[in-house]
Amino acid sequence: MDNKLASLLLVVVLAAVAAGLIAIGWRGRLKRQAGLGQLPDVPERLSPAGMVAEGQYVATTTAGDWLDRVAVHGLGFRGNAEVSVHPEGVLFDRKGTAPLFVPAEAVTDCGSADGMAGKFVEKEGLVVLSWMLGEHELDTGFRTRRAADKQPLLEALQELISAAPQADADSGK
Repeated sequence: MDNKLASLLLVVVLAAVAAGLIAIGWRGRLKRQAGLGQLPDVPERLSPAGMVAEGQYVATTTAGDWLDRVAVHGLGFRGNAEVSVHPEGVLFDRKGTAPLFVPAEAVTDCGSADGMAGKFVEKEGLVVLSWMLGEHELDTGFRTRRAADKQPLLEALQELISAAPQADADSGK
């Protein structure tokens, strides 16, 4: 019985050390990303959505580095969500945390991918929205609950990108 107790204590200690190291790493990530800036507020009034889809908010990452989750503002946590595309922008209504609103002029691109930030699905199964938060380009992944919703969502996002005035055009660049 002493061997079983010693083994149990060893496993508990190793699990506690691992959890502590994960917490230290996450806090370090929060400190490194503290200068990312505030998220845009959700407008009080949004026009009717051109497309709404239920699914899973995967994460927001640094553009092009889909393993570098953005920890600030709760953007790195996966969860159920509803995405809606409005003329004003894209709203991710995330369950259990604050909604994420991406203004139309901040959206730079959209596409699909096999996975990001530890979530991997069938070929081209994720919808990825690229957008600017201040000077930082980010990618947000979303997995539609129904496969039939993916293509209409991509088309609605592409229409939003085509219709929105881009930040570079506004600044004269």
